[in-house]
Amino acid sequence: MKVLITNDDGIYSKGIYELYKSISKIAEVVVVAPIKEQSAVGHAITVKYPLRLHEVNRKGEFFGYGVEGTPADCVKLAFDDIITIKPDLVVSGINHGANLASNVIYSGTVSAATEGAMLGVKSMAVSLASIEYTDFSAAADFAAFFAKYLHNLNDYHSNLIFNINVPPLERREIKGWKFTKQGKTRFMDTFEKRLDPRGNTYFWLKGEKTVVHRSQDCDDYLLEQGFVSVTPIKYDLTDYSLYEKLKNTEGVKEWK
Repeated sequence: MKVLITNDDGIYSKGIYELYKSISKIAEVVVVAPIKEQSAVGHAITVKYPLRLHEVNRKGEFFGYGVEGTPADCVKLAFDDIITIKPDLVVSGINHGANLASNVIYSGTVSAATEGAMLGVKSMAVSLASIEYTDFSAAADFAAFFAKYLHNLNDYHSNLIFNINVPPLERREIKGWKFTKQGKTRFMDTFEKRLDPRGNTYFWLKGEKTVVHRSQDCDDYLLEQGFVSVTPIKYDLTDYSLYEKLKNTEGVKEWK
C-alpha cells in the first residue's frame, strides 16, 4: 500500500510526525505538507506565486517535502511531480483540534483529503479533537487501523472521503468508533476591535460554539460520548432534492 501524507498544521507539527510513524508501519509513505501552518485556509490554491519545494529532515533523517503553499497545493503538486505512482490513499492530519460539523468547510486538513478524492484516490482526514491535549498516540493508532480498513473497502467508488475526529482520551478510555453524520454545530463569529501601539485599528476574530441542531448520530455528539467519529463526506455541493423540484420549472418564468 502506498500512502501520501499531508496536513495543514505544517510539516514540522507533532501530529504529522505521529501519523507518519503509525502509517509507516503498514505502508510505503511519502510526506508532502505545507512548510508553515495553513490552518483554516479551506480549499485555497496558490495561483499568484510560485510553489517552492524544500526537502525536510526530522530527527536527523529525511522526512518529506515542505511546500510554500496550501494543503490542496501540496496534494496537487505531489500527484503531478513528486510521486511516480498514484497512491492508494491520501491521509491528512493529524490535526491539532477538531474538524466537526460546519467547520469542515474552513478546514485545510479536510480540504487536503478532498483534493485527494477529486484526483481519484480514497482519502481520509484525521483530527485530535482538542487544542490542549497533546497525546496523539490514540489518534495515530486509529489512523493506521482505518487506513487498512479503507484500503480494503472495494465495493465503493475510489473518490471516498472520510472525516475522522478522535476524542482527547487515552486509548483505553475511548469507547469505540462509529460512522456519523456531519453535525450542525457552528461558531457565532464576532470581531473584537483593538488598537495597536501606534493607534491603528485591527480586529481579532472570536466566536462561541452554538448548537443549531444535534442528534445522537452526529459527529460532535458521539465525540463527546467518547467515540471516534467517522463521517463520510463529499465535494459535490448540488442540492439534488431541490434540483428535482426545480428542473421542470425551467421556462415557466420568461427571462428578458
